[in-house]
Formats: sequence, C-alpha cells, structure tokens
Amino acid sequence: MRLVGLLICLALAACGRSVPPGARIVVAGDSVMAWNRNSGGSVADNMSALLREPVGDVATSLARVTEGVGPLSIPSQVARLSAEWVILDGGANDLREECGCTRCDAVLDDLVSEDGRSGAVPRLVAGLRGRGSKVIWADYYTAPRYAGTICVGPYLEYEARLMRMAARDEGVVLVDLAAVMPSSDLSLFAWDKIHPSPTGSARIARLLADTLQAERAKRGGGR
Repeated sequence: MRLVGLLICLALAACGRSVPPGARIVVAGDSVMAWNRNSGGSVADNMSALLREPVGDVATSLARVTEGVGPLSIPSQVARLSAEWVILDGGANDLREECGCTRCDAVLDDLVSEDGRSGAVPRLVAGLRGRGSKVIWADYYTAPRYAGTICVGPYLEYEARLMRMAARDEGVVLVDLAAVMPSSDLSLFAWDKIHPSPTGSARIARLLADTLQAERAKRGGGR
C-alpha cells in the first residue's frame, strides 16, 4: 500500500509540470512554487503573465533536495535544464522530514555548509551555473503555523548559509520571500497556514519577476 501511495503521489506531483519550447525561465522546487497550479495561479503562471513570456514549471509538492525520488527530487527536476534563468527553492521538506525543528545541524550541513561552500544546495547550483544558467534562490518566509516557535531557528540558520553561498557567485541571487509574505497577514496563506494563497503566490511571483528584470537590466540582458 505504501508503494501504491508513493506512485499516486508521484503521478499527482508531475501533473501540470512542463517547460514550453524556447522558455528562458524555469521555476523549480517544492510546494511553495507549485501551490495554486491547478487553478492557474502558481508562481510560474503569475510570472509568465507579468513578464509576458513563457515560464517553465517543474516544481512539485513534497520535493526535497537530498532524498527525493523522480520529480520529488529537486536536483532531478533541474538536471537537464539549461535555461537562461532558473528560479527555485528547496530544503524545507528535508528539514521537516529529517529533524523536525530540533537537532538540525547535521541536516543543515547536508544541505549547505556553514561557510556556504559545500553541500547538496551548492552542488545543485554549481551544476546549473556550469550549464550557463543564472540562479535565483527563493528563501522561505515564516509560515503563520510556525511563527514564534522553535521552528524558526533552523530556517534562519539555513538562510544565513544560503546568503554566504550566493555571495560567492554573482550569477546567484538570493531573494527573501519574507519581504512580501509577512506571517501576520493570513490572506497571503492557504488554509493550512503554510502554503501561499492565490494572493500569496501572486506576491511571490511579483517579487521574483521584479528581481529578474532588475538583474537582466544590470547585466544588459534586455527583456
């Protein structure tokens, strides 16, 4: 029964995922990116409308950086990508499954070392950069369900490590989703108080689209 459940989960996770021909932007990662896709309101859907160009979407709910299988593996999602820009997140499901909110040092080290130089995330990013992609990494907001709890600590440490990673490569940009997703505004979150509501997904997309346009202008990249 567990195998059947996993297969169903994999099938559902793959629904709606695609990269249109010629897309120069692809969104990857976990449920923060994939949420609201069934209603046409995912982060990628909103970015495509804002930027007026096709945006690929390979994100899946439950996806992980270190232990995922098939589309539930974020490294597998991006393994064959060579888009101009890859926008992604990841790590929340690794932290949740492996350590909950306590004793997370080993899981954090597996994801990204304290100095930002090694770990699964830097390897993933290095692979994309090696194929010519520029990377925007979306750092998590604090979900209302976890605001004010001990769960905030590991994510703050994760953010600090990601910042050190991004600082080492001008082709990697870290964006803090908390800038547009304050935990105090419940209208931005779905019923579970974790994932973005349609309004939340639209806000995230706007932040990412604005960041991408600013980076393109800075690099003289046109659109």
